[in-house]
Amino acid sequence: MEMERVTEFPLTHLDRRPRKRARLGWDVPQAPKAQVGLFCGQDVGNVTSFAPSRAPSDYTTSSLFVKSVARNGSPPWREDDKDGHYTFALGDSLTSRYKIHSKMGEGTFGQVLECWDRERKEMVAIKIVRGIKKYREAAMIEIEVLQQLAKHDKGGNRCVQIRNWFDYRNHICIVFEKLGPSLYDFLRKNNYRSFPIDLVREIGRQLLECIAFMHDLSLIHTDLKPENVLLVSSEYSKVLDYKGSSRSPKDSSYYKRVPKSSAIKVIDFGSTTYERQDQNYIVSTRHYRAPEVILGLGWSYPCDIWSVGCILVELCTGEALFQTHENLEHLAMMERVLGPLPSQMLKRVDRHAEKYVRRGKLDWPEGATSRDSMKAVLKLPRLQNLIMQHVDHSAGDLIHLLQGLLRYDPMDRLTARDALRHPFFSRDHLRR
Repeated sequence: MEMERVTEFPLTHLDRRPRKRARLGWDVPQAPKAQVGLFCGQDVGNVTSFAPSRAPSDYTTSSLFVKSVARNGSPPWREDDKDGHYTFALGDSLTSRYKIHSKMGEGTFGQVLECWDRERKEMVAIKIVRGIKKYREAAMIEIEVLQQLAKHDKGGNRCVQIRNWFDYRNHICIVFEKLGPSLYDFLRKNNYRSFPIDLVREIGRQLLECIAFMHDLSLIHTDLKPENVLLVSSEYSKVLDYKGSSRSPKDSSYYKRVPKSSAIKVIDFGSTTYERQDQNYIVSTRHYRAPEVILGLGWSYPCDIWSVGCILVELCTGEALFQTHENLEHLAMMERVLGPLPSQMLKRVDRHAEKYVRRGKLDWPEGATSRDSMKAVLKLPRLQNLIMQHVDHSAGDLIHLLQGLLRYDPMDRLTARDALRHPFFSRDHLRR
């Protein structure tokens, strides 16, 4: 019988330690190589170190432990598409163990497929990384972080659980437990209607517990956003949308969806890094990026906290707080919503951000690129007014919490542990 060679890896071992890469978002410049190198020469808990002797170019299946798997049921070899994505057909087998059921999503990194695990008799989500060196290396980082998190998260209640991983036809494949939709997908399919405040409270509490857990392990996620927070269950109920009650009940938009369970898990640890000095390359997806990142002041744990604040506002309103794709406009939006940026921060901006500052203040509106840009900033309300427009009760406590999460100076920003002690998460609210 003809045999196909498939590299499989037990969860207790990794074969080499790749370099850390910068975030690979479409609007994020690559980090200089001098700023990367997350795992080089570092031990991560009790996870077995990568062998230090191999160069990245030696990262091939022929140099790794190989397990033979029968070709029976395997698809014919297909060329990757022009971007390096794995080419497949529904019903194909991914090794002899997994059968492809459906495509769940696609991103810069590759694709996520829903597959049937023949061995465990359950559906799983498999992330198939593009067959390109930098994405393969990023996937190896994510695997190590996932293993480190799983070692300490005994109940598996905070972060998505890794089941397995293997190298198949030059694609790193990471097998995860199957979860529900992301918070973003749920909002999108719900016509961007806000979540009930009590659900926001429960999601916020779990998100902060996960971040506190990561920060205790000296890990910074760096890419928190609604797309990277998944509901555990896909089930939802339909309830009357009182703010749209003037519409006819026959109109489907008269109702909105509400998740039956508030349970969430955080995903996507490909940009996760250990805390260290002088981290100043660009991180985070634009809308959730902290001011210190934009101004080139260096960043650490507080950049995650800023992202959490932006996510909570989005869950309350249904829309991203800062909808922009340009740095100066982004900073101007922050000032519109939260008040002036501190002068001491503006005095310390790096050379790349100097163009955003003039005479000790943000160069706005003089530096605006267009009238439309100025209008986009002017239409934003203050944070207090924005929350009051969408939240019926608990608004005062929520506003106070958000003001702590969205403080400009990262040194003054609440920590995840501090935020969890805020009155917004108190038992008094839960009894209401």
